This record gives sequence, structure tokens and C-alpha cells, in this order.
Amino acid sequence: MRNYKPVQKAGFNIHVPFVEHLGVRITERGDGVVRLWLDPRPELANSWGSVHGGVLMTLLDVALASAGRSLDDTCNGALTVEMKVNFIAAANGPVIGEGRAQRAGRSLIFSEGELRSEDGTLLAKATGTFKLLYPKPEH
Repeated sequence: MRNYKPVQKAGFNIHVPFVEHLGVRITERGDGVVRLWLDPRPELANSWGSVHGGVLMTLLDVALASAGRSLDDTCNGALTVEMKVNFIAAANGPVIGEGRAQRAGRSLIFSEGELRSEDGTLLAKATGTFKLLYPKPEH
């Protein structure tokens, strides 16, 4: 499973099967800010018909980590060290996410962001710390 080749798919420059399965698309990326979009499908719903909280957490994880990655073109990934999410309203349609990063050191990034509905209703907020990954030096 680790033999993925980087692809330019849905705005990502790496192959992330789970994110691709969800249908997440990056609509803007650069200078520590990432915006993304999700058109929910029935299989992403919870028992009440809203977008499942795990999907929303994944969107925030991707937005915050990708925002951190956008600060350094030499990194090739990001690991979530910790993340806190507050759910504010149910997501019943398309979800728009934004992540904003601040560089805290050589490899750790602190990010914050939120998810909103198409009409601007705040759905969830998150903060997190991410470790940027770099290619191993060739000998």
C-alpha cells in the first residue's frame, strides 16, 4: 500500500485514497491558506441524514494539514500531532472548508480553520498541530 505515486488529483499533489474516496476537492492553496469543498453523498451521512462528524473531522484535518504543507514546497506530507474540533451546526449540504497555518518551527505547524455551509453558516471549528514530512536525503 505504500507504493503510491504522487498525482495531481482534486488539487492535491499527493495520492490520498481516503480523501479521494470522500470526494474532497481543494479549490485554493497557497501561502498558508487552503480552501476545500465537499459535495456530500448519502453514504457519508449519519443516522440523522447530516454529514457524519468523522467526515467533518477529516475535512478539517485535511484543510489544516494542507495549509501547513502550503508554506513549504519541499515537504511531501504532514502528520497530525493533535487536533481539537468543535461541532457547531449540522452539515446538510455542500461543505466549504478553510485552513490557515502559522509556522512554529522547522517541522511543526499550528493551524486553525473552520467548515461552513454554502450560505456561510458556521458548522465546525478546529485547531491542530502538524509535523511536516520531508523526502529522505539520497546518498
